[in-house]
Amino acid sequence: MPVQFIGMIQPHEVSETIARKGPAVDPAYVRVFAQAHEHAGFDRILVPASSSSPDTLLTVTYAASVTDKIKFLLAHRPGFVAPTLAARQLATLDHYTNGRLAVHYISGGSDEDQQRDGDFLNHDERYARTDEYLTVLRRVWAEDKPFDHEGTYYRAKGVVSEVKPLQGQRVPIYFGGASAPALQVAGKHADVYALWGESLAQAGDLVRRVRAEATLQGRHVDFSISFRPILGKTEDEAWAKAERILEDTRRLRVSQGYSRGVGPQQSEGAQRLLADAAKGDRVDERLWTAIARELGGRSNSTSLVGTPEQVADALLKYYDLGITTFLIRGFDPLVDTIEYGRELLPLVRAKVAERDGQQAPVAPAALRKAA
Repeated sequence: MPVQFIGMIQPHEVSETIARKGPAVDPAYVRVFAQAHEHAGFDRILVPASSSSPDTLLTVTYAASVTDKIKFLLAHRPGFVAPTLAARQLATLDHYTNGRLAVHYISGGSDEDQQRDGDFLNHDERYARTDEYLTVLRRVWAEDKPFDHEGTYYRAKGVVSEVKPLQGQRVPIYFGGASAPALQVAGKHADVYALWGESLAQAGDLVRRVRAEATLQGRHVDFSISFRPILGKTEDEAWAKAERILEDTRRLRVSQGYSRGVGPQQSEGAQRLLADAAKGDRVDERLWTAIARELGGRSNSTSLVGTPEQVADALLKYYDLGITTFLIRGFDPLVDTIEYGRELLPLVRAKVAERDGQQAPVAPAALRKAA
């Protein structure tokens, strides 16, 4: 299968090693960041969400207006707007982006973060609500006649929408979560199931479990996995770069008053990253877990470290598990995006094409010239 790459943009420059400066919304940075991903050959860009971040719907709208072809993955938290309204909003945005939209539904792995927005459901209840939310959402997109819905979390009468997704009866659904309730929702609704950057053994186990849930529903699910690649001209150079990133991360967290190793304790995904980290800083030769341990398993915080060739070969091992999408971002976000486009993406695509007996895609002319 063709391999796909997803990047990530934020409305201001910030990372574990870069303190945020300036306003929370920096349109110039968003424009350059989005265009850099398009130039580098990424297929899609994630815009992440939290209880304190700028609105993702509006950020995607703006980023789409300053790009031409690259697609978007909008992070969306069920439960804060009615699914009937969300269905119309997302279908409308799908039209304005010319069918470039997909949505990653995040039920929430942290009680504290959810409660900032007034959500006091517990972990399992949040996934039950997501199940109902997505059921209603998909009906709004698919059905032409008015319908009624009465469930545990939502009640609506005479539901109908004039606007349907440009892509057909749905905007593609990405979904994550490693707990048993999350896997049930994934099997029922997800087009793409998203993993954080786990070891090959853990990732393979999770792929098998999600496939089993999807089979029970008579469905097929694709898979995405997230890493923070750290590249060097030599392997030693890459590992030295990783150590500098760890030092900078620790220094910045101390200056900002964060406690070491504190993460979203309700998140099964975070616990799985920490389980890998407990095996050591280096797992499966290239998987680096030190940042994940430093952050308490928060977010996609594991790296693949090495030369572009070595990291590409490591990604192919996940491809062999059936994972065909890689969400990658760096610790120096804009600079790393450009480097990935020049050094890593064409290499992985060529290796996958060779593995599958296909013709390798040609890198953008601008990147070939830069190389």
